[in-house]
Amino acid sequence: MELATDKRPVQKEDDASIAAKRPSGTVLKTPEELANIVSLFASSDGWIEKVRLRAEERWFERLYDGPDYDIWVISWLPGQSTGFHDHGASSGALVVATGILEEHRPGERTCVIHPGKPRAFGPDYAHDVRNVSVAPAISIHAHSPPLSDMNEYELDGNRLVLRERASRKTETDDQEWRVQKWKPSNGTGVLSIEEVLSAARARLRRLSPDEAYEAMVKTEAILVDIRPEGQRQIEGSIADALIVERNVLEWRFDPASNARLPVATDHDIRVVVFCSEGYTSSLAAIALQDLGLWRATDMIGGFQTWKEMGLPTVPPSKAS
Repeated sequence: MELATDKRPVQKEDDASIAAKRPSGTVLKTPEELANIVSLFASSDGWIEKVRLRAEERWFERLYDGPDYDIWVISWLPGQSTGFHDHGASSGALVVATGILEEHRPGERTCVIHPGKPRAFGPDYAHDVRNVSVAPAISIHAHSPPLSDMNEYELDGNRLVLRERASRKTETDDQEWRVQKWKPSNGTGVLSIEEVLSAARARLRRLSPDEAYEAMVKTEAILVDIRPEGQRQIEGSIADALIVERNVLEWRFDPASNARLPVATDHDIRVVVFCSEGYTSSLAAIALQDLGLWRATDMIGGFQTWKEMGLPTVPPSKAS
């Protein structure tokens, strides 16, 4: 990729001035470390409720602003994009929490960014990130040092031409940020299973059993039973539910997998996962979302609640 920048853009703050503002001894994060940071943050609890959708342009907020790195969350409606830009002297990383984004760089193939697959880069890296899908997307971004300047570019063939105006200050000039420190609630840096489950469910639009039944009957949603055979024989099953045990779920529904099921034709199929009581199914649904199946979700309460609500079941003696 060629940058048509005969003159270095005028910076509102030069690198030395920015560095002078950091506490002495600050060690900046590498792109690989930033990739780990955004991945861990995306799987944490407590940030998803801050997200908003904005029709006129992308919504964004900086959630953490430390001496060595910052963290942002951005929401994308279909058709929204960043335009070509860099991040000044900052290295960075991003990960999609839900939905699908595309990264465009002149002279390179389009990179489809699926959930859970971080992209990391060094200083002066220029790209255009877009939501070309039919569904909203949410992404987490981190920069080290914290983002202070960005340059915008126009595409001229396979070259990026710097826009005439000087690099713009980050979007913090346009909004008043609510900055908060983030860490797992137990203070150890390690998430508990309750926190992992809560973070997963924050990303899902879970269905009640009657909603799942209606989706299966009226919208051809695929109801997937991930319980092991022994559990189905004891509890019973749901007629017309597709049986795919948890240990092979991803391989059966990844459209790129050689072991995929015939129904796994693309990433747009609607999959509703259920287990016995609705715990394992939440984590399973997120695993499918991380493969790009953005409509995947699970059923609240699992088979037990389905049965309690009087919805049709197959008795244990006939369950496979």
